[in-house]
Amino acid sequence: MSDLSIRTISSDEHAAYIAAQPSASFLQTPGWAAVKSEWKAESLGWYEPGTPSELVGVGLVLYRQMPKVKRYLAYLPEGPVVDWDAIDLGTYLRPLAAHLQERGAFGIRMGPPVATRRWNAQTIKDAIAGGQQPRLGDVRPDVIEPSGATVGDKLRKLGWKPPRIAEGFAAGQPQYVFQVPLAGCTEDDLLKGMNQLWRRNIKKAAKAGVEVTQGGPEDIKAFHALYVETAHRDHFTPRPLPYFEKMYAAMANQPADCCDFRIYNAHHEGDLVASTIWVRVGGHSWYSYGASSTAKRDVRGSNAIQWRMMTDALAAGASVYDLRGITDTLDPNDPHVGLIQFKTGTGGEAVEYVGEWDLPLNKALYTAFDLYMRRR
Repeated sequence: MSDLSIRTISSDEHAAYIAAQPSASFLQTPGWAAVKSEWKAESLGWYEPGTPSELVGVGLVLYRQMPKVKRYLAYLPEGPVVDWDAIDLGTYLRPLAAHLQERGAFGIRMGPPVATRRWNAQTIKDAIAGGQQPRLGDVRPDVIEPSGATVGDKLRKLGWKPPRIAEGFAAGQPQYVFQVPLAGCTEDDLLKGMNQLWRRNIKKAAKAGVEVTQGGPEDIKAFHALYVETAHRDHFTPRPLPYFEKMYAAMANQPADCCDFRIYNAHHEGDLVASTIWVRVGGHSWYSYGASSTAKRDVRGSNAIQWRMMTDALAAGASVYDLRGITDTLDPNDPHVGLIQFKTGTGGEAVEYVGEWDLPLNKALYTAFDLYMRRR
């Protein structure tokens, strides 16, 4: 089988291809390049040999420069958008490696959007209660996705290096996420799938008069103030306000059929009690960022705003509502377990992806950069 040809494409070509797909990660839309403006970016397209006008795959590449040297780590977050079930993945990946090497890349990192295992909410709840399996990966999955193992085997044969747990380059995109399947569901089905606490909190918020509305760019500052409050309370480092201003400008101004980007606000008696960022590309919708006030937690604004985002995703035709990353800890004494317990209450499922894979193009520079990132 002949390798595909590859070349730089325009943002419009890139967006049009994404819009025609059933789903793709929002991190692979051309707008994401503007969000990550501190990195060089390039939109790439794959073509069948002899048919230079027919796109068969796209990828957003972010180039991270190595300190003091004009060489780069080429990064394709949750991408590229190609046929991962192809018999020979090399037809996509060999020309990608050659192109990026010509561009000065010493290594490539990508995150194939391919699932390997799934655990439903009840399985996770039982595992936490049992206390015998400290990690999600130790628990027998409810579903094993054969494509995950197949893609992993193909990547190894092509010279790609598998993910390493808690070491190497700074953490990229999460390997474990929590998702609520929406395909074929009604709002009643979604509500019935949630645990009793979630259903009660959604009703409590409605009874308390919490109002959830869709906002606009004028709401970014209020979102960020609440997000900083959340960061201090939950002990993480917040991103600065300009990051979110840039994100809104870049993502919301893409073609509507490529990416739907929204901010939601939950108010109680005029007070902002929760604010979130929601994204949809095709059939996949995401809860991307969230914030909530320390005051008035009893009115359950966080549950109300999640419920609104889920039902809006359902109304928009999404087949998945993605609550993004979770850690794989099931240890009741680990503070991170609270996050998976909160998300498990939605009645969805934990999903493991194949993770981010690396291809060293210049082994000496790749090793030096890896060492630099570990020492940071």
